[in-house]
Amino acid sequence: MKGQTYIVLAIIFSVIIAIFAVINVEPVQVDYLFGTGQAPLILIILFSVLMGAVITAAVGVIRLIKLQREIKQLKQENNIIQTEEVSEVSLESDETLPEEPIENYERK
Repeated sequence: MKGQTYIVLAIIFSVIIAIFAVINVEPVQVDYLFGTGQAPLILIILFSVLMGAVITAAVGVIRLIKLQREIKQLKQENNIIQTEEVSEVSLESDETLPEEPIENYERK
């Protein structure tokens, strides 16, 4: 259900941006770091939205990679701890084993 909510919100947001961009088609003056130029406002709006989405996605991917690395590291640590616990339990059970074979014990 959570994924469907995100899809619906993304579609609504996209429609609002598209309507806003289509309404604003007149050319505007754009000041760059190295000069100025004319561009339709629709392109400026769509380019800004696209760059915002790309930056957001990049930050999300970086966060995802970090979390995957952390999960991998924690799984390795968990496996090491489990291996140590199993070896400790097997050592403890070896100490409690009787020295005589089981066949020599009488049934009660």
